[in-house]
Amino acid sequence: MRMEPILVITILGGLILLLLFIGAPFKPLKFLGQGVIKILIGALFLFFLNAFGGQFGLYVPINLATTAVSGFLGLPGVFALAAIQTWIL
Repeated sequence: MRMEPILVITILGGLILLLLFIGAPFKPLKFLGQGVIKILIGALFLFFLNAFGGQFGLYVPINLATTAVSGFLGLPGVFALAAIQTWIL
């Protein structure tokens, strides 16, 4: 049995369209889920900073802005927030 090129192209095009329509709703949810996880990790970083930094008089408030900075930037973001709190505020 020989498959015609038009049939192969039609099947592949249909599969691509199907994957585009089925896969599209999951990508924003995946991006949103990764963002929420990073914010939770940032809040955890700030909690430990406040727990151990309290002995040295260092306190960084835990709110959405500081958790976003520490979550998306990681430990350099936590150190930057601690430096801002120490020398600027």
